[in-house]
Amino acid sequence: MTEKELFPYVIDEHFKTKVAYFSMEFAIDQALKTYSGGLGFLAGSHMRSVNDKRQHTIGVGILWSFGYYDQSRYEDNTLKVEFRRKFYYFLRETGIIVEVMINGKPVQVKAYLLPANVFDSAPVILLTTDIFENDHLSRTITHKLYDPNEETRIAQEIVLGIGGVKVLEAMGLDIDIYHMNEGHALPLVFELMKRYPNLEDLKKHVVFTTHTPEMAGNEVHNVHFLGRMNFFNGFSVEEVQDKLDYYDENFSLTVGALKTSKRANAVSKIHEKVANEMWKDVPGRCEIISITNAQNMRYWADKQLLSWMLEHEDYQLTGRKKHLKHILFEEVADQTGKLFDPDVLTLVWARRFAEYKRPWLLVYDMERFRALVNNTDRPIQIIWAGKPFPTDYRAISMFNELVMISKEFRNVAVLTGYELRLSKLLKQGSDVWLNTPRWGREASGTSGMSAGINASVHFSIADGWHAEFQRDGINSFTIPHADPSLPVEEQDRHDYLAMMDKLENVILPTYYEDQPKWLDIVKNGMNDIQAYFTSSRMVVEYYEKLYNFKPYEAKRLSDRLLKDHPPLT
Repeated sequence: MTEKELFPYVIDEHFKTKVAYFSMEFAIDQALKTYSGGLGFLAGSHMRSVNDKRQHTIGVGILWSFGYYDQSRYEDNTLKVEFRRKFYYFLRETGIIVEVMINGKPVQVKAYLLPANVFDSAPVILLTTDIFENDHLSRTITHKLYDPNEETRIAQEIVLGIGGVKVLEAMGLDIDIYHMNEGHALPLVFELMKRYPNLEDLKKHVVFTTHTPEMAGNEVHNVHFLGRMNFFNGFSVEEVQDKLDYYDENFSLTVGALKTSKRANAVSKIHEKVANEMWKDVPGRCEIISITNAQNMRYWADKQLLSWMLEHEDYQLTGRKKHLKHILFEEVADQTGKLFDPDVLTLVWARRFAEYKRPWLLVYDMERFRALVNNTDRPIQIIWAGKPFPTDYRAISMFNELVMISKEFRNVAVLTGYELRLSKLLKQGSDVWLNTPRWGREASGTSGMSAGINASVHFSIADGWHAEFQRDGINSFTIPHADPSLPVEEQDRHDYLAMMDKLENVILPTYYEDQPKWLDIVKNGMNDIQAYFTSSRMVVEYYEKLYNFKPYEAKRLSDRLLKDHPPLT
C-alpha cells in the first residue's frame, strides 16, 4: 500500500513530519464503535482535523469486535449492559498479518484500514486478533475495549504497541514520531528499542499525551507480571529497569512513557500544573507542557447555527436553536414517553459516569431539587446521559438511582445510548451544559466545547478547559469551587450550594427575563470557542510543540542565552 493510497490529499509542507498516533480508542463516527468516552472523542476529533490541515499523520488503534458495550434498559428502565458483535463493511483489508508474543505464545495480529476518505479523517489502521489463525483465547484479546481482566488488558496493549509498530513497518511506512495517546501503547517503545538501543536516540522519536489526574486512569502493574506477559518485548525485567532507571516493583505505564518520550503534554493549563506535581519525583522524566484539548467543529457544529451567529442574525439563530431542541425532544419522548417544551430552559449533564464527576450533584438535596423542577414561574427541564464503565457498579448504581428519581417528574429524563449520535443531539438541543467535577480532577472536559459551539451555555466548575475559556456571565457561567484541600464531603456541600445559587438566582432569571443578555452570552461563548477551542488549532500545536520539538537544540539555545545573559545576582 503506497503513501499516495493512504493519503488522498496533498500533505501540507508545514506538516510533513511522519507521525503515527496510537490510541486505544477512536470516536470518528457513530457507525464505527471503537470508543468509550472522552479519550476516544478527542482522538476522533484529532483524526478529523489531521485531514482538515492535510497533515502526515496516521492513526493506529484496535478493531474491537464487540465495541465498548451497548447501553440499553431492563424492564424497569435501569441500565442493561449488552455486548453485540459489530461488522464494518467500509473497512479495507490490508493483507498484512504480523506476529506478537504474548505470555509465551505467538499471536497473529491482522490489520484493517479505515481509508481517509470514508469519514474525512486521517487514515487509521485498526488491529484485530479475532481471526481464524488464532485459538479462541487469543481471539478474545480484541473483543472488548478495556476488558476488566488484567491479563487481557496487558495483551491488548501489547497488540496495540508492538503489533502497531510491526504493521507500520510491514506497510513500508518510515515513521518519524510515535505519539502515545495515554500510556496504553507503551509496549511500542520496547519494539523501537531494537532499532534505537540508545535511550536518548529512542526518545527523539516518541511523544506522549497524559489525559487524567485520576490514579485509576494511570495504569500500574507488577513489573514481573509485565515481564511474563512479554510487555517488554523480549527484554528482561532487569534490562528494562536498568535502561529506564526505574526499579519499582509496581510499574506505572505513565512513568514508563515519561521516561521514554522526548516531550509530553497535559491537556489543559491546570492539568499541566497538576501533572507536573503528580510526577515531580520521577527522575529522568521528560518535560510536561500543556496543549489544551479541543474538538473538531466541522463534525460537531450545526452549520446553520454557526452561520446565523457569524452573520449576527439573532432571530434566525433563536429559531434554529428551537428547531434543534425539537429534534432532541423527539429522542426524549421516544425513550421516556415525556414531551418536553422547546420554550423551557433545558439543562443537560452528559458524560462518562464516574464518581469524581458527580452526576448526582443536582440531587444532593432532594427537597430543593423538587422545588427546582416543580417551579412553574421559571420552569426547567433536566436530562442526564452517559455510560458508566460496565463493571463500575457504584457508577451504575448512581445511573439507576437517577432513573428512579426521574420517574417522579415529567420534565426530568435519563437517556441511554450515549454515543456520538446522542451526544450531538444533546449538545445541539440543550440550553445549558452542566459540568460538576471536583476541582483539579477534570483534565480537560471537552464536551462543553462542542456544546458551546451549538449555542448551549457552559455552566461549570473552573477546571480543565473551562478555566481558560470562562468569563463568568459573559460567555458562560462558572461555579465557584471549594478549597480542594477540604474533605470531599465539604467540597461537595460547598459546590452544590454555589451551583444552585448560580442556577436559581442568575441563570434562570436571565433566561426568562433578559433574553437579549442571554443571547449575548450564547454568542460570546460560540465566538470564543470558535476562536481557540477547535482541534484545528490543537493539531497544529502538536506539530509545533511535540513532533518537531528538538530537545537538544532547545537546550543548546537555553545554554547560549544563559551565557549571553547571565542571571542577576
